[in-house]
Amino acid sequence: MSSLPLVSIISINYNQLHHTCAMIESLRKISYPNIEIIIVDNASKESPKERLEKGFPEAILILSEDNLGFAGGNNLGIKKATGKYLLFLNNDTEVVPGFLEPLVNLFESNSSVGIASPKILYYNSGETIQYVGCERVNPYTGRNKRIGFKEIDHGQFDTLAETELAHGAAMMLPRAVIDKVGLMPELFFLYYEELDWCESVKNKGYKIFVVPQSKVYHKESMSIGKNSTLKTYYITRNRLLFMRRNTSGITKLSWIVFYIIFSIPKNSLKYFLSREFDQLKAFWKGSLWNITHLTNGNKIKFPA
Repeated sequence: MSSLPLVSIISINYNQLHHTCAMIESLRKISYPNIEIIIVDNASKESPKERLEKGFPEAILILSEDNLGFAGGNNLGIKKATGKYLLFLNNDTEVVPGFLEPLVNLFESNSSVGIASPKILYYNSGETIQYVGCERVNPYTGRNKRIGFKEIDHGQFDTLAETELAHGAAMMLPRAVIDKVGLMPELFFLYYEELDWCESVKNKGYKIFVVPQSKVYHKESMSIGKNSTLKTYYITRNRLLFMRRNTSGITKLSWIVFYIIFSIPKNSLKYFLSREFDQLKAFWKGSLWNITHLTNGNKIKFPA
């Protein structure tokens, strides 16, 4: 074991202790022997302390007094972690026994890699793909396309490949890269923080890879239901924030014009005609936040 680098696996729990326990159970079955498991509870309604300490004593539990969001919770885990590599794993995932070795082997053999994600499949979906890499964020719309999304996995994407962005449900970074780039940007709270982090990693000269020999199952639903107003607010707010922080010059001017001329009228009309007035309010609130917080548009390097 001493020759194998320690991997710190960090996961956030927020009112989903049953998922967290199932994830840890799957980690108990992996073949890689040198890990530490760090669970950050983001101020759940009921403390998971008793159940985790009794049922999963191997897990290091951090109890946050406040809900710090995805980035803030993970940053607490980063500060506690002692591994050479840090794997950020959603608590609603389950892993296969040999998922960790391909990720570690990639980093150990290639120092230019800054982030890597495994192949991610929807749980109990007949091997339906959620992630095997993705294209870069469109400089006008702030959206990006996932490769192979919702295809059945027949091994058609099983080649190790460089990609534009990792997936926040499962992504690994070396501690050394985090020390250079800084912690996750907590300004986002929900959505787009891992994409912003990926851009920061690439700006430091590192590459991002998808490692299809590593496989993780994600319990996120494949169906696209009605968004909550909270999701609409943060998706709108953070898509614009991401664009503000990661574009400049004519590109920045172009997407601003695109958003004003096309996106605002299109979304406003959509919500108005469907009589989703709460969604309309959330959309406008997220948009206007970027006007009232203009000083938050610059890239921020959070101290490690």
